[in-house]
Amino acid sequence: MSGATVYDVARVAGVSAMTVSRVINGHANVSDVTRAKVNAALEALKYQPNLAARAARTGTLRIGLLYSHPSASFLSEFLVGAMDQCSQSGGQLILERCDGVQGQQAAIDKLIAAGADGILVPPPLCDSKSALKRLHDIGMPTVAVATARPSAGVPAVRIDDYQGALAMTRYLLELGHTDIAFIKGDPKHTPAQLRYRAFQDAMKDAGLTVAAGRVAQGLFTYRSGLDAARQLLAGAQRPSAIFASNDDMAAAVVAVAHGLHLSVPGDLTVCGFDDTPVATTVWPELTTIHQPIADMARAAVSLVLEDIRRRRAGDAKLTDHHLLEFTLIARGSSGAPPGTHSA
Repeated sequence: MSGATVYDVARVAGVSAMTVSRVINGHANVSDVTRAKVNAALEALKYQPNLAARAARTGTLRIGLLYSHPSASFLSEFLVGAMDQCSQSGGQLILERCDGVQGQQAAIDKLIAAGADGILVPPPLCDSKSALKRLHDIGMPTVAVATARPSAGVPAVRIDDYQGALAMTRYLLELGHTDIAFIKGDPKHTPAQLRYRAFQDAMKDAGLTVAAGRVAQGLFTYRSGLDAARQLLAGAQRPSAIFASNDDMAAAVVAVAHGLHLSVPGDLTVCGFDDTPVATTVWPELTTIHQPIADMARAAVSLVLEDIRRRRAGDAKLTDHHLLEFTLIARGSSGAPPGTHSA
């Protein structure tokens, strides 16, 4: 048989795909009986280890990145941090795109077949119960990144999205805005849920009611931000500020405002979240919540490498949750409401 995968070998040997990967990669923590079963299956199926597996046996740890993020800016920042930390730590980053829930299984299979020793799961897959369960079931060291509700048994790196959105809403209130609109992010992504809840709570605490027409659904993409902005700015009575759940959507709001000949921030204040590169490439530059995405990626790589090494040494796996700090960055897109003056 040619073209056999690790899953074909695992099925014949009666073991997990992770066990097959360990045997192929020369890990020591496999019993002689199990190793013999796997080797027999490898020979029967004429399995040919690829270059990735050979590289893994040399001692280079291969870190898989399972990604399906709608924001190119977020992914770009994440990759910078992950590649930098892999370079410093002697690891190698391998990428696999996952198109939604249906593609999770195939993407995980491809990373395992490529010799991944551990896997990073940034948003939105960090909130996928099926993906995390699959990785847990095969014993794959995994770190979830930027989930607002990390699982108890999975190491995670994140910021406090609720407090970040609360700080931004209070900042807008302090500027004098009372008519603030909000663009929600992908409802399947836990940080999007917390950011919207924080906005609602801050407005309620200020004694303000948010009308249904002041909230639009987005999906964290620039395109969804354009649609949401057009919806929010269509009427004669426009909000004085729009808080978008990420920078891509906030940048889209600025573009729509310019198209309507609205001054930002003279006629409309616009704020985002994440502080991705797009925040400083639009004009005016975006006021936003700085999420240290590259640092989060570096921390995630360090965590998964530590987890891999601990498991190989026979120690308990890691379950650490790292909370990094956010910062509110005020730039040119925010100001006092029209008709007022800044303090």
